[in-house]
Amino acid sequence: MSVDFETAVFNSLPADKGLYMPTVLPQIDEEVMANWDKKSLPEIAFETAYALLKDDISAEDLKAIIDDAANFDAPLHQLEKDVFVLELFHGPSLAFKDFGGRFMSRIMAHFLKKEQKEIQILVATSGDTGGAVALGFLNVPGIKVTILYPKGKVSPIQELQLTTNGNNIQAIAIDGTFDDCQALVKKAFHDEELNEKLNLTSANSINISRLIPQMFYYANTYAKLKDQFDNLIFVTPSGNFGNIAAGMMAWKMGLPVSRFIAATNSNDIVPEFLETGIYKARPSVQTLANAMDVGDPSNFVRILDMFDNNLEQLKEMLTSYSYNDEEIKSAIDYVYKEKSYVVCPHTATGFLAVTSDKIAQKQQEKTAYVVLATAHPCKFPDVFKEMGIMIEEPEQVKDLYVKEKICLEMRNSFDEFKGHLVS
Repeated sequence: MSVDFETAVFNSLPADKGLYMPTVLPQIDEEVMANWDKKSLPEIAFETAYALLKDDISAEDLKAIIDDAANFDAPLHQLEKDVFVLELFHGPSLAFKDFGGRFMSRIMAHFLKKEQKEIQILVATSGDTGGAVALGFLNVPGIKVTILYPKGKVSPIQELQLTTNGNNIQAIAIDGTFDDCQALVKKAFHDEELNEKLNLTSANSINISRLIPQMFYYANTYAKLKDQFDNLIFVTPSGNFGNIAAGMMAWKMGLPVSRFIAATNSNDIVPEFLETGIYKARPSVQTLANAMDVGDPSNFVRILDMFDNNLEQLKEMLTSYSYNDEEIKSAIDYVYKEKSYVVCPHTATGFLAVTSDKIAQKQQEKTAYVVLATAHPCKFPDVFKEMGIMIEEPEQVKDLYVKEKICLEMRNSFDEFKGHLVS
């Protein structure tokens, strides 16, 4: 059943337990893209989003939302002549999810102002989503946010970003994995009693309004590199596969991309699927790249949908590699010593994937690899302390240490979680 964009934003999950996708991904005019090298990130973001949302939001309102949400840069750092790092950690929570969190909060506030109602957001996080959502929605009128995270499985800074906000933001530490947290959230959305009593919606990447703004930096990167390179390969560290799904949506809308590479940690469900054709969801395992500790990536169904579930067509556009913790640490050490640059554990998987791909694939001339740097290295102090690498903390991190930590701990029990929400 088709719904309008506002309904998809607030309902998050359709009644059939699938995920919302645009019924049509309209093409961005080639003449528009040709002029992107003369435009700013917010201008490119507006032209990308307006092609998709022009029937749902006025140009004036959409431009105001994007100018407010995407008010920080996404610079490129050149590691090698054909390898770039796209730094997506210059927003408030120091992670790429700031693009999604800030855009979504302002979209929801826009619709809520019209509807004059209140909503309750439920979100599961494996690390960075929670911080971006917390800061994106902090003190937004009409919205309460409950964030579930796996107890003891996020970094200290990530936990502080979840638990020191107060006001309309509540954090719950679940005794389990990210997959357990995500399962509790999904079960809540399909519980009729809860949905009768609360206006529930999600801020995870299962919500389509999280994916749309993540197209912005793919488009902006193309604008920066299109005159230097004929072929672009985006290398995206992937856990729940929302980030790379957004890139593929942009490609479906006409963005010239040669290929996508999904870099994963030991949770290698997608690399295995591409190799065997068999999708085996399983419990996630804990790794240094904790935001990617996902054993059943929700957004992969969106990727399959864009390729009509045709595995051979998908493999022409998507390659995937997986790496263990020792390989990740080796990559961090190599980039630091040889390139004088520090990458977080997630970004390190992307650098490894470039190395693997250059060995496995024969590339055309004038091809550039763009590794998406998904989080600031300071969010993983234990990793770098062990390796003897000093990280300068930004001011917003230093401010967290003096704030009060407020957190509820809970068993992995839906009945307990539901009882808490109702009360």
